[in-house]
Amino acid sequence: MLWTPTPPLALVSSFLDSTGIGQGIVVSLVLMSIVGWTAMAFRWGMYHKVRQETRRFYKAFRHETHPMALFLRQQRFQDCPAYKVYLRACGAALRAMYLDESSPLDVVGTQTLSPADLLAIRDAAERQLAEEVLLLENDMPIIATVTTAAPFLGLLGTVWGVMDAFGGMAVTGNPTLSAVAPGISAALLTTVVGLLVAIPSLVGYNLLNDILRKETVGMDNFVQELLGEFHFTANHRD
Repeated sequence: MLWTPTPPLALVSSFLDSTGIGQGIVVSLVLMSIVGWTAMAFRWGMYHKVRQETRRFYKAFRHETHPMALFLRQQRFQDCPAYKVYLRACGAALRAMYLDESSPLDVVGTQTLSPADLLAIRDAAERQLAEEVLLLENDMPIIATVTTAAPFLGLLGTVWGVMDAFGGMAVTGNPTLSAVAPGISAALLTTVVGLLVAIPSLVGYNLLNDILRKETVGMDNFVQELLGEFHFTANHRD
């Protein structure tokens, strides 16, 4: 009975049988996998902190009766992108009122905001929102590149290896399957490795992209909520 190597050993054997180009492609795919996993791990950790801090910020904001209360008390939520949008909007509101951060809440609460002031606050909040979304999207292009490039790079290695195997068969003049089987097996290795790199990256990318989409929609909704609070306080005084 012939001994058949187990899949891990078969991969090693195929790698050793590969040409220099095939081995170079496999090494490149492994490096791409390391880069992709590193980016995904970093994004997961960052998104976890962002989600926790964002929940804390939304809860604290909605607990206040005035939209600028957290800002004037200098309560911090450093890992929350929505909080940075809030800071930019409150800064624009203070400039419109000709006040500074040391102004007490009871003084700020007596000020009025014109439609032009509200528009300036909206513009400031939306600019910061766009900047925060771009920061949240960092590393996502890297993961997307690994996901899309790995299968094609693996396919390139396979096609190149098959061409090399059949070219060698033509040179030696030995058209038997046993003559080309090792070369074809080594060529197919790059496709296997490419898929092993791409599939986890694709799953991770989709999960991270779903979190990013929810955070973006949540921040956009918060901007509308914040502007509504400014409009209400500007037009409903005791």
